[in-house]
Amino acid sequence: QVQLVESGGGLVQPGGSLRLSCAVSGFTFKNYAMGWYRQAPGKERELVARITYDGGDTVHEDSVKGRFTISRDNAKNTLHLQMNSLKFEDTAVYYCNALLYYYESVPRFPAWGQGTQVTVSS
Repeated sequence: QVQLVESGGGLVQPGGSLRLSCAVSGFTFKNYAMGWYRQAPGKERELVARITYDGGDTVHEDSVKGRFTISRDNAKNTLHLQMNSLKFEDTAVYYCNALLYYYESVPRFPAWGQGTQVTVSS
């Protein structure tokens, strides 16, 4: 049974930082490209960063490029998202999932974790 458990969110002021983590189980983590998604109120879920199965390549969407960094620890079955210079528009629930195809945003698994709330507010 696939389990995705996100953590690390919170309330932060604009310009602040957070580090999100995603602990996974139920599948062979090191074999899958992974992604961080987010869903803001009233909006659809969007992919913001992706990483290959071995961490050798990453892609960050324009909205977060230069501010967010995705990484992974295959020994610990954990995915991370370092978020710096946070903006009001980064407020959302953040989720992780494996990717069906690396260059597409389609998630591999239909089930999602509970997500972790990131709120950027002064």
